[in-house]
Amino acid sequence: MEIILAIVLLFVGLGILIFGAESLVRGASSIARGFGIPALVVGLTVVSFGTSAPELTVSWYAAFTGATDLAVGNIIGSNIANILLILGIAAIITPLAVQSSTVKWEIPLALLATISVYVMGRDIFFDGAAADVITRTDGIALIGFFAVFLFYVFALIKKETPAVSQEEPSEEKTIQPVFALGLVIVGLGALIFGGKLFVDSVVFLARVIGLSEAVIGLTVVAIGTSLPELATSVVAAMRKEIDIAVGNIVGSNIFNIFWILGASAVIVPLPAPAGFGVDAVVMISATFALFLALFVGTRHQLDRWQGVAFILAYIGYVAYLVM
Repeated sequence: MEIILAIVLLFVGLGILIFGAESLVRGASSIARGFGIPALVVGLTVVSFGTSAPELTVSWYAAFTGATDLAVGNIIGSNIANILLILGIAAIITPLAVQSSTVKWEIPLALLATISVYVMGRDIFFDGAAADVITRTDGIALIGFFAVFLFYVFALIKKETPAVSQEEPSEEKTIQPVFALGLVIVGLGALIFGGKLFVDSVVFLARVIGLSEAVIGLTVVAIGTSLPELATSVVAAMRKEIDIAVGNIVGSNIFNIFWILGASAVIVPLPAPAGFGVDAVVMISATFALFLALFVGTRHQLDRWQGVAFILAYIGYVAYLVM
């Protein structure tokens, strides 16, 4: 009976996720048009911060309760899934044309975030320390990087003009700002609630099957907390909201490391979990692969074949974890 209930809740959670993603994308794109804010900025801020709520909840709760392995593994696993799995799926749905500012600034900033975490979590290798720990000082430094990112976003708002936004279906232009904001709030709430239902169900089923806690943390929980990003980017890609689809992922990865992991380390120092070095290198490689992919084939565009390559790489990574 418990297994049947878990399966039912899994599909209910998935349905709520899809509804939340549709509401969030529709409301966010309407706000961008109504207030003259570039859709990319909305994707980098409102959408990415909102869809990172599950990662924030899991990592902060884990830090407060002393489950530090989960706090670190959740962020690394989610960032890997965001790029290889989610952007891969979105690129298969429709080729993702990426703005030059994303190529020049946002993706390199995301790469800086991944490298920073690797260096901070490899104290034995770099400093000859007794243990690998992301300390409170490291956490403060990451939050400092996050402040720089926010300044960049504010500068982007002033620099960009509504002209960069893509044309939308005419019926959506009639949405009132208050209604659009309501769609964003309802969408975020549905994403968080639906994501929790889905994750709890999948974790239960994974344990019934017999997967280890380590594999569950790096795969099931990581993918589960990335479900809002997945739902949002897939819906955005289907609606041709490319800036939101890409900005959501890049912004979420920056937000996950600089703010969520940084604040978690301030709450309590985070010992690097077993296998941290390999997982962090995979995260760096995935981010660097995204940067290189935009110069291979169609310039500044993630093509369908590249999306397939990303997904195959993620399948290979998960197979490595399971083995």
